[in-house]
Amino acid sequence: MNIAKYVGENLKSARQQKGITQKQIAAELKKYQSEYSDYETGKIQLDYEKLVYLCRRFDITPNDLFGFD
Repeated sequence: MNIAKYVGENLKSARQQKGITQKQIAAELKKYQSEYSDYETGKIQLDYEKLVYLCRRFDITPNDLFGFD
């Protein structure tokens, strides 16, 4: 599995655990839902600013996204 896809799956799981829709988080990022979906499927890699924002928003660490212990 490539890292973008792995991170995307972890991002999706964190979002769902918070009960937030893709549409809601996309609006916060000033993106379309389909663009945000590309992060969760690994088609587009997150830039640093979005990575930090999403970790804070979902109350997770970058280690959680990347699967580091």
